[in-house]
Amino acid sequence: MSSDHAPNASAAPTALVADDEPLLRDSLVRALAQAWPELQVLGQARNGREAVEKFEQLRPDIVFLDVHMPGLNGVEAARQLARRAHIVFVTAYEQYAVQAFEQGALDYLVKPIDEARLADTVARLRQRLAEQRSVQANASALEPAKNAASAASAADDAPSVLPPAALEAVIQQLLTRLQQSPRAEPTVVTAAPGASDPVAGAGASVAQPAYLQWIRASVGASLKLIPVDEIIYLRSDEKYTLVVWPEGEALIRTPIRELMEQIDPQRFAQVHRSVVVNLHAISHVTRGPNETADVHLKERSEVLPVSRSYLHLFRQM
Repeated sequence: MSSDHAPNASAAPTALVADDEPLLRDSLVRALAQAWPELQVLGQARNGREAVEKFEQLRPDIVFLDVHMPGLNGVEAARQLARRAHIVFVTAYEQYAVQAFEQGALDYLVKPIDEARLADTVARLRQRLAEQRSVQANASALEPAKNAASAASAADDAPSVLPPAALEAVIQQLLTRLQQSPRAEPTVVTAAPGASDPVAGAGASVAQPAYLQWIRASVGASLKLIPVDEIIYLRSDEKYTLVVWPEGEALIRTPIRELMEQIDPQRFAQVHRSVVVNLHAISHVTRGPNETADVHLKERSEVLPVSRSYLHLFRQM
């Protein structure tokens, strides 16, 4: 890591998060706040080009880069940032990452983010930052005449990053794998109404449960089986749907419009084009400006928007 960006030994660690999916960016930022409270997320970026620009402005210690982003992807952005920050790749496609990171100087997370994997990544980043800062402190203690040159050399020899040639080799390996491998979808299956198995995605169609009973969601290396009746709300963006239930959160690729065809309309209501809420989880609803409203939940602090198109559901209030 070059000497123009050496971490201050007493400063809080800093990070930049880059992902083209807002739900995933927000999910990672929340997970980082839990796993590493002292980490300061200085900014977020929507694509690789914006990540490079924001890095130049903010100079964070760590950059979390989604592998797949429009325009300049995460791997190409990493090539521009290499040796100036600690890079963590974030991907929904673990097969792209494993071999490229065997050397251990770069790290990766599989989304949706798994808490155990994130904890391991945080531990490694803490260690690398501590080692780097120790090197910088030792270099700063050298006699003034040798200080500048020695500090620069020590920073470049910091144990937290690969040598330039090896780092470039890892990045090139990732780029090659991305070009050669088809972008397979993660396995998240849901059932149509009347499926023979009440667990999403199983069996041929017979007259069994009228509505979806369970949702299977991959969370890191685990497979979560989420009871639909326990879901508090669903929230989507262009590619993912966030499933929130009392035990946690998970991201799936099934769009809200497909889920709405499979869940009980007596229990769930769509209140916004991107939000579906469990009616049993609502505490109260307050009116807002311009024929909108806000849904307040019994067990969560989030406030969900009700758009004008769905305000009729609460006309009786």
